[in-house]
Amino acid sequence: MTLDITGLKVTIGEKEILRGVDLRLEAGTVHGLAGESGSGKTMTGLAALGLLPHGSRVSGSIRLGERELLTLPPRELNRVRGGEVAMVFQDPATSLHPMLTVGKQLTEHMRHHLRLGRAEARARAVELLGKVRIPGPGEAYGRFPHQFSGGMRQRIAIAIALACSPKVLIADEPTTALDVTVQAGVLRLLRGLCDELGLAVLLVTHDLGVMSAVADEVSVMKDGLVVESGPRGRVLREPAHAYTRSLLESLPDAQPSARPGAPTEENGR
Repeated sequence: MTLDITGLKVTIGEKEILRGVDLRLEAGTVHGLAGESGSGKTMTGLAALGLLPHGSRVSGSIRLGERELLTLPPRELNRVRGGEVAMVFQDPATSLHPMLTVGKQLTEHMRHHLRLGRAEARARAVELLGKVRIPGPGEAYGRFPHQFSGGMRQRIAIAIALACSPKVLIADEPTTALDVTVQAGVLRLLRGLCDELGLAVLLVTHDLGVMSAVADEVSVMKDGLVVESGPRGRVLREPAHAYTRSLLESLPDAQPSARPGAPTEENGR
């Protein structure tokens, strides 16, 4: 299933945050969305889920397959949100409820969207924890978020996002709060899940080094607009826009993973 964003504009108060964003997410691909803080990356992802701040004015189009999400009634949008389009937030320490067990947070989604019974939901939750490579998934089911490392918490957040078998996964800076080694593991996981499950993944990040590791397509945002978009190799090796070139020139030469097209375990090139 594809997610098509066309001419998306978002205004909050008197400020135009998004000024006509165009993006297309394809099944089985990772689409990287890069840019500096304040460029509109996260707002684009939130708009796809109908999670914009109160009072936001929105125009344009966001189509999931044949359905226009911007005009869906709230009840139908709630079924899409978490069911067909899911989001992984930047900091699992804040996105996971500290007072609820991992199992509770996983099964609530499934029992609400999929109408699963308690035993069936538990079995699927343990399966998902294993899929995102949480050691001892049966034991992990009954533990609390603070009992896991930051990288494991982010994997749990990904499992929760996958609980209802979404077609589109929006990952908003999912590795920012993690050290470099743990980042690589989470990126491998996202790439593998995209390939295995045929997900359309929007990977929001300010780090073009992350893009070079896992993205199939790359879009670059500046001041609420996509200024360049295309296949990863072309955009990162032969950028057409001056802003993209400036972002690439700012990457530290000492980071091999930040070199456009650098060989990685994920892309095998």
